[in-house]
Amino acid sequence: MNANTFGSLLRLTTFGESHGPAIGGVLDGCPAGLPLSEADLQQGLDRRRPGQGGLASTARDEPDRARILSGVFEGVTTGTPIAFVIENTDQRSRDYSAIKDIFRPGHADYTYQAKYGVRDYRGGGRASARETAARVAGGEVARLILARGGVKVYSYTTEMGDVPAQCMDPLNAHTRPFYAPDDYVVDIWTDRVELVRSEGDSIGGVVCVTATGMPAGLGEPVFDKLDARLAYALMGVGAVKGVEIGAGFSAARNYGSKNNDPITPRGFASNRAGGMLGGISSGQDIVVRAAVKPIPSVAKEQLTTTTSGEETTVRVGGRHDACAIPRINPVLEAMVCLTLADFWLLSGRRI
Repeated sequence: MNANTFGSLLRLTTFGESHGPAIGGVLDGCPAGLPLSEADLQQGLDRRRPGQGGLASTARDEPDRARILSGVFEGVTTGTPIAFVIENTDQRSRDYSAIKDIFRPGHADYTYQAKYGVRDYRGGGRASARETAARVAGGEVARLILARGGVKVYSYTTEMGDVPAQCMDPLNAHTRPFYAPDDYVVDIWTDRVELVRSEGDSIGGVVCVTATGMPAGLGEPVFDKLDARLAYALMGVGAVKGVEIGAGFSAARNYGSKNNDPITPRGFASNRAGGMLGGISSGQDIVVRAAVKPIPSVAKEQLTTTTSGEETTVRVGGRHDACAIPRINPVLEAMVCLTLADFWLLSGRRI
């Protein structure tokens, strides 16, 4: 299996499977002298860990404790690779024994079998969302790099199921269930998730990730645009099926004269471009949105085939989220942090 590494100068390699002994990662390219502890990694992992999504979350109970193995001495990074490991402590592989010879709809079972001729059927193995915990740990290091330059990355949920949020208070979204940007929609989303879960189904949503304090001039034109790399980073998260930058698809339904961001002596008058022009940061807030698909593991009966090609049906048991939100929010933040920190270091900026 190739392509387990993300980034150019700041490179994160992840390893491990959902039901193996552990998952983890190696972050290479982090400058020396950055204060770093296991508690720093834990901040993001605690937001992503199972049980954080209330009714929407899986019952799998993993503490997700990261242990740093290298790259840190006396509380600061040394410039050498930062290796960390997160043990899997609450696997129930028996939950998957009944479907080991069945392709689950919406999962990577069929494609992994087609590509490799073998697959780890226990929770999807390497294709499991469990792998994203390693991304979050690496992303927390990238967040610290950005913070030294005054850049802050945060997320909030703009839509859950088919119910959009109405009011926007994104800076306090992390204090509300589902990363909701207003108090009013929390009860509505809670009822929606409760209904969907009772029906043995799942729902998706839309998450917005914003980076404030970004300087102008980051990104490379043509094939390494900042917005292209951000889209690539977010689309690399398994549950993401679409990415918008700034105005996104609504720009296609607008006039050029209205979609352009006027420039004044005091700066830009709007931010429909999402903080990037020509693939280079403009100094405005970076604004990206990710469309998150419904969790494919559902208790409803679905049509599929066995690994030998026989038609059958399947109900996916085990412990699964009813919605990837809010546990996916820190994952998306991590991918944005890793991308921006990579470009930050590539530009020659110091921490």
